[in-house]
Amino acid sequence: MEYQSVLMTPQEVSQWTGLSIGALAQLRYKGQGPQFVKLTPKTVRYVREQVQAWIDSQMQTQSGGGR
Repeated sequence: MEYQSVLMTPQEVSQWTGLSIGALAQLRYKGQGPQFVKLTPKTVRYVREQVQAWIDSQMQTQSGGGR
């Protein structure tokens, strides 16, 4: 797989999802966001397919606890 063509910066994911870069950082910290790759201690990238899979997993059919 050619990862160079599918790796996204946090800025690109932010534009795609509408989440702020700070929100993405918080999701990484909490382990709740899309899977990511740390190429260096300060370089984070996302694999496009993993971001799409995370978005798909967030789909809801209703809000609340179903009561």
